[in-house]
Amino acid sequence: MLLQFGIAYMVRVLPWWGALIVAYLAGAFIVHALFVMVHECAHNLIFKHKYLNTLAGIFANSAMFFPSSVSFQRYHLKHHAHQGIHELDADLPSHKEAKVANNTILGKALWLLFYPIVQTLRIPRMQEVKHLDRWVLLNFIIVLGADVAVWFLFGPISFVYICASLFFSVGLHPLGARWVQEHFLTTNEVQETHSYYGPLNIVAFNVGYHNEHHDFPSIPWNKLPKVKKAGEKWYNGIASHNSWTALWLRFLFDKNISVYSRMLRKRPEKKAKSS
Repeated sequence: MLLQFGIAYMVRVLPWWGALIVAYLAGAFIVHALFVMVHECAHNLIFKHKYLNTLAGIFANSAMFFPSSVSFQRYHLKHHAHQGIHELDADLPSHKEAKVANNTILGKALWLLFYPIVQTLRIPRMQEVKHLDRWVLLNFIIVLGADVAVWFLFGPISFVYICASLFFSVGLHPLGARWVQEHFLTTNEVQETHSYYGPLNIVAFNVGYHNEHHDFPSIPWNKLPKVKKAGEKWYNGIASHNSWTALWLRFLFDKNISVYSRMLRKRPEKKAKSS
């Protein structure tokens, strides 16, 4: 987080396009790493107490331009419990965004670039999750306060850098392939979760080990390679990815892969109480 603010200070003297280049080459990786730390906090894997993990998530989120850590914490746990259920899984694209992006190159490129906004638009459909409370408000106050501070203390170019780093970190950048890698049906029609074992795990805190994470969500990032090694007979026998860049390009240009390429499940019906 401090590194991100430090770079924001240094780019204040650059032209706006220079700040965009630095955001693409450096800021995107830093913000993506902060996303992973927010993810670890969502699973309460940094501290023992939940509220300390929530605060740590907000702290990491402060250098990411848009307040999202508290909401992500709630929606992400629902994703693990109800993967593929439209009303409960915020990781699942909405019907509207899938229809708009579909399988066109431009549509998928814009979908990736504006992914932070796309995720926010999914919130209204989420059920069984409290959308607004004091923790969400605290998250907004701290992150937006940091944005205002960057603008007034460092200048507008630094603000552009902070903003662009977010959109590049999850969007039109090879790092954006992470969202495709995790649950898109890219290898067959039955395997909905894939891991990535390429070198970018080094700067992404092993977030690519996604099958391992879903199998053992209480295992922290630094031990996921050990999980794979312990279960290598299983994990080596299923499809995985070794290049985010190759997958990113394939997602953009392969018309057989669209935003619809996800596995859907029906929400289980509640059993009627017996009289």
